[in-house]
Amino acid sequence: MSPQGAFSGMRVLVTGGARGIGAATVRRFLEEGATVAVGARRAASVEALCRELGDAAPVVAAPGPLEDRASCAAVVEAAVAGLGGLDVLVNAAGVFEEVPFEAVTQAHWDTTFAVNAAGTFFTLQAALPHLEAAGGNAVNLGSDAGLIGFPPSSVYSGAKAAVVNLTRALALELAGRIRVNCVCPGNVATEMIDAAAEASGDRQAYLAAARARAPMGRMARPEEVADAILHLASPRAGFTHGAILSVDGGGVCGF
Repeated sequence: MSPQGAFSGMRVLVTGGARGIGAATVRRFLEEGATVAVGARRAASVEALCRELGDAAPVVAAPGPLEDRASCAAVVEAAVAGLGGLDVLVNAAGVFEEVPFEAVTQAHWDTTFAVNAAGTFFTLQAALPHLEAAGGNAVNLGSDAGLIGFPPSSVYSGAKAAVVNLTRALALELAGRIRVNCVCPGNVATEMIDAAAEASGDRQAYLAAARARAPMGRMARPEEVADAILHLASPRAGFTHGAILSVDGGGVCGF
């Protein structure tokens, strides 16, 4: 851990921080000297990551669902109570499931939009006074699916498109108070894509197609997405506001 890192002394909340991109982001902030609150739906997941990081790691547990305004506020308040304030919010919590259009249920729609879109919005709403007091900023996690169509995941694509445009609208509304930016990964080698590959019925073919979607011919590593998040959250990006940063190996450029 670098006590002289770019985030030395800063207080960070990472939702969805127990696995995948979120966990990689937690680790990178810790390496750069931050104290980090780890959010995740299940307390057991947060506890497992904290054990893995070790007793000396400056981490705070802030578990809880992010499906409505009250639950988002509870997670933020738990994080702020443990951290003593908040300098950076990373909205990394999300859910993904491939469901063909005609098979979409009300429950699938509601859960996907609740976690991905409403969770992002209301977590930032709850965090705003703390971020503003600290001169802080927020980074939302979108997706390439929020920039281009991604069948058979029209609901997920719609929810992530909401995150992208929420970022732009809030950048205008909150300008001069906090910075707000968004990272849009393509396919990333995480547990989430492994689960989708298993559900597809042909794991190897699914993963091969996931790699082929990027002109660079591979999936991103979680750490590469985390590095983009840290860049946008850092003082080095002090005039970067309302940015939508793709980390997808060129996938959104076309075919």
